[in-house]
Amino acid sequence: MRKKELNCDNSQTNQPGGERLESKDMSRRNFIRSTTRGAMVGTIAGASLSGAAVGSSTNTSATASHFPQGRHILLKDGVVLTMDSKLGDFDKADVLIRGSKIAAVGKNLPASDGVEMIDASNHIIMPGFIDTHHHNYQRVLINQMSNALLSDYVRDIYTDIGVNQFFRAEDAYIGQLLSGLSALNHGITTVVDLSSVEPTIENNDASIKGLHESGVRAVFCHGRQDFERLNKTHFSNNDGLLSLGFNTYLTESDIHFAREAGVPIVSHVVPWFNPEFSNIVVSLGKKGLLGPDITFIHCTELTDAAWKTIADHGVHVSIASPIEMVMRHGMPPIQKALDLGIRPSLSSDVDGTMTQSPFAMMRSIFTLQRMLINQRSLQGEEKLPELLTTRETIELATVNGSKANGLENKIGTLTPGKEADIIMLTTDALNVMPMNNAYGSIVSTMDSSNVDAVFVAGKARKWDGKMLDIDIERVTDLARNSRDYLFSKTRWQRSVLDTSLSGT
Repeated sequence: MRKKELNCDNSQTNQPGGERLESKDMSRRNFIRSTTRGAMVGTIAGASLSGAAVGSSTNTSATASHFPQGRHILLKDGVVLTMDSKLGDFDKADVLIRGSKIAAVGKNLPASDGVEMIDASNHIIMPGFIDTHHHNYQRVLINQMSNALLSDYVRDIYTDIGVNQFFRAEDAYIGQLLSGLSALNHGITTVVDLSSVEPTIENNDASIKGLHESGVRAVFCHGRQDFERLNKTHFSNNDGLLSLGFNTYLTESDIHFAREAGVPIVSHVVPWFNPEFSNIVVSLGKKGLLGPDITFIHCTELTDAAWKTIADHGVHVSIASPIEMVMRHGMPPIQKALDLGIRPSLSSDVDGTMTQSPFAMMRSIFTLQRMLINQRSLQGEEKLPELLTTRETIELATVNGSKANGLENKIGTLTPGKEADIIMLTTDALNVMPMNNAYGSIVSTMDSSNVDAVFVAGKARKWDGKMLDIDIERVTDLARNSRDYLFSKTRWQRSVLDTSLSGT
């Protein structure tokens, strides 16, 4: 197959005023579609990528299954958001991937032997999104609790009438696999998974198997039960995509235990669970037990003293704004965090109630913060806090997500030397074209349909809007079987109408 020549005319550069990038050549999307027409939807490991490799210095016929680590790829002429304050962002630039790493970022990068050049015009190239708090294993319960409050959720998941007690290894496996795949489809390349499935050895091993097979980067956070075996069996070499974290109810002994294991610490801090949480936070701070290796989730309804303690000790905060507003956790504490100089990360929490979409997370926190400040302005208040910008919002979903759980040296920015966790967002789709502002497009108008390509450690996981290397029929069958079994055990109803148990 003859490869198309890439147009590198510098006059095409997109100016800050907002002209949409145009290519005199056939677009990458159209060209690849012309070469893959008739490919099976489902198991698409063989879908051709060679049509997208324009101007390549090689003559290979690249396929999705042959796009692993070790491949050298030059993403050419995209809008590049490095999210690295030293590198800056580019209206038009290139990103070079060598193996699992980002090798270079800049304008007019040369292609060397063995490099596949990909026409990235009409795309934004940026770091993958990071979800710092999710319960992956519950994925087969998606939308069942759309009306649920936090009290409903706890009752129907964790009590003696809840679904958790019925989870088998196969249910944990498909929940983790499907959740990891769904995250990648949304453009999330890293997820912090707070596993709270019944902690049997079988369920734990199945959970990690599902995460691994999905291809997502993940921090698997677990409590003490089975922790040491998991660490030795699955995480003795933490150079891979999966790493271990510790999920605690915030006791002193748990903090000491996690630090001896050398793993990051995460904790749900919601006074609804424990009215003493504010006092506990202050006490731990006075004892010198808090630090930047800890991420507090939600942090709704905390006292000013607790918030000052969090800020003083560099504890990270993860806000799940859509869930917190819907399920009555309390006001998402975005302004409280910003007032104290804390830049939180964003998280999605549970599929049973709300989507994992990073676009929903960003849009929710962006509109909420601005609504709070705008309302204060309308009421006559002066000397107000700064309004959150769209670029700052993207930082919460990328840079700040990497800092939670100590991953900032690996991911979060397109910095040469870091892992190539990269997404490409299409800008010629109807919901964003003509693209005039990259940051605004991502936060204000895009959704997961704009996620055109996803790389994790340099390996393509999604391409041309389609997930790669998935037997969709198998995944669907496993998910349905698991759902049917769990619903039968709980006697939950299932219908296209609103018959969900929780919140009705």
